[in-house]
Amino acid sequence: MVEPVAPLLQVEGLTKHFPVKRGVLRRTIGQVRAVDGVSFTIGAGETLGLVGESGCGKTTVGRSLLRLIEPTSGSIRIDGRDITRLSRAELRPFRRQMQIIFQDPFSSLNPRMRAGDIVGEPLKVHGVESKRERRSRVAQLFDRVGLRAAQMDAFPHQFSGGQRQRIGVARALALNPRLIVGDEPVSALDVSIQAQVINLLMDLQRELGLSYLFISHNLAVVEHISHRVAVMYLGRIVEHTDKVTLFTRPLHPYTEALLYAVPVPDPAIKRDKRVVQGDVPSPLNPPPGCHFHPRCPYAEARCKLEAPALREIEPAHFAACHLLNQ
Repeated sequence: MVEPVAPLLQVEGLTKHFPVKRGVLRRTIGQVRAVDGVSFTIGAGETLGLVGESGCGKTTVGRSLLRLIEPTSGSIRIDGRDITRLSRAELRPFRRQMQIIFQDPFSSLNPRMRAGDIVGEPLKVHGVESKRERRSRVAQLFDRVGLRAAQMDAFPHQFSGGQRQRIGVARALALNPRLIVGDEPVSALDVSIQAQVINLLMDLQRELGLSYLFISHNLAVVEHISHRVAVMYLGRIVEHTDKVTLFTRPLHPYTEALLYAVPVPDPAIKRDKRVVQGDVPSPLNPPPGCHFHPRCPYAEARCKLEAPALREIEPAHFAACHLLNQ
């Protein structure tokens, strides 16, 4: 798949390091390299799936590009405008274009607010419409995500998990955004409810032209909803291409291991298990060179010394591995 000509979102060299402080004087003794030079684009009406093991930095990427967490370095561009260093006042118009759906549909909702007030709060904060118009807009949003307007006065604890996540989706839609970050939005839901929410997101994308950064560790869900997929390992993107190519012809050893870990629903199908040995290294002290080399069965001496660059190995298929240079 060819990269979008005019991407809605451009992320270049995004880095986020968290200082580690100890002692009475709270001296900085190290840096947790949560995100270490990530670059990608998302086109209008496109979904980029971001996958990887827990702790690889997926959520930090999503929150950093929304400036919920301030990035250490790099650039974030919306329609070509760099928003990385904008002040809070300058960033305010862009916040209406970018929204997020959180992972936990219960803790992300204020238990003391009624569902209608939760969905209408973004409209109130941004001064959109009058109180009566906001009420009408919220009722429309409830109907759009599969809830009844009569439920607007109920509290979050009176809804099921799937209904609470629908409230989260309605809140994200309130300001008519162009980009939505889904931070594992279905991982806390039952499988049948997951399918309903995923189909809802896909319907909304078709109708409204939404773009998604869909963060997940569930490869089956990512394959279903995404157009392109980026694979992260210990703060870096190690492979990036369209979903068909990634799932049929992975190039990076880590991607290969991830795909072999996905269960096959047919018990008659037998395949060799390619178990990755060892534990994920600490982002506080990542290994030199390629971060994956301590667990890679194909690692060579060069992998331990030099970090591979993310290169275009095949048309629109990027991977960061020294073995692919040969």
